[in-house]
Amino acid sequence: MDLSGYVDGYYSYNANRPGQASAFGQTNQLYNFDDSTDQFSLEAAKLTLNHDPDPVGAHVDILFGRTNTFLHGADAATDNYVEQAFVSIKPPKAKGFEMDFGQFVTSAGQELIETMSNWSYSHGILFGYAIPYYHFGLRTSMPATKVWTVGAQVVNGWNNVTDNNGGVTLGLTSSVVKPKYTWNLNYYTGPENFNTQKGYRNLIDTTLLLTPTSKFNWYLNYDYGQNRTDAVARVSTESSLHWQGIATSARGQVTPNAALVARYEYFYDQGFATGINQKLNEFTGTYEYKWAAGLLMRAEFRRDWSNQLFFDKGDSKTVKAQSTATIGLIAFFGPKR
Repeated sequence: MDLSGYVDGYYSYNANRPGQASAFGQTNQLYNFDDSTDQFSLEAAKLTLNHDPDPVGAHVDILFGRTNTFLHGADAATDNYVEQAFVSIKPPKAKGFEMDFGQFVTSAGQELIETMSNWSYSHGILFGYAIPYYHFGLRTSMPATKVWTVGAQVVNGWNNVTDNNGGVTLGLTSSVVKPKYTWNLNYYTGPENFNTQKGYRNLIDTTLLLTPTSKFNWYLNYDYGQNRTDAVARVSTESSLHWQGIATSARGQVTPNAALVARYEYFYDQGFATGINQKLNEFTGTYEYKWAAGLLMRAEFRRDWSNQLFFDKGDSKTVKAQSTATIGLIAFFGPKR
């Protein structure tokens, strides 16, 4: 059983200086996990227990801090402080087939919940608003060829342990891994409206990761989502809201210990994900430095802007843009530092 974990803390400055009396409080809007601003904050503290399947394994992630609040604070039907908890089965004669049951992170998206596993310190808009965080249910994966792996998932829905409508969500996954690139394609569909199986939510997610050299990497991520509601669920008329976005990021290793990262995103929302119909843009520049094994520092500047008055300024004003600066420190331990 491998034991690993990390502690992640940061200080963030927001040029809009949003106040506690503003609509969203003293936060960086559109941020995930590191949204508290103009103060020192704990993003996450995590402990992981893992045993690779041989043929039976188990994985548990215990999570504290602001990240846990984002994952579980809004829904009482979740397992608080648990990011993942699943058992795995990998029969020795099944030609690579693996099955997991429990709570696990989504297959959609390029970024992960763990900040140190991403290139930028802050998570992008697509991560926070286009895709789910996690699922509860069953997932499988099976090598179709030496470079292509396919999978299927049957889960309760998006970001919940207990379903609220009696239906299930189906997920289909595909991953092609080559020496110079990786291409992932995911599709989720199922009823996601409260107390009814009418009206499906659909998500198409694809990511292309290019790794031409050991010192330069680049990815392109596209998401399209749609949520249908029927007249009974909305107590009004049937509707269908969609959202879509694209993100691209490049990472260059400038010295053995330092790297530079640039990320740009465009996100269009009809009002389902962010609450209003708007077009969003985001740019982030990040400097990363890795000290002695187990300590990582990231400093970044980020600019978000919209075609609507969306971002809080002070206690009562709303503007179209937001600029932030953040410094984060991550200390981690484990057998694979």
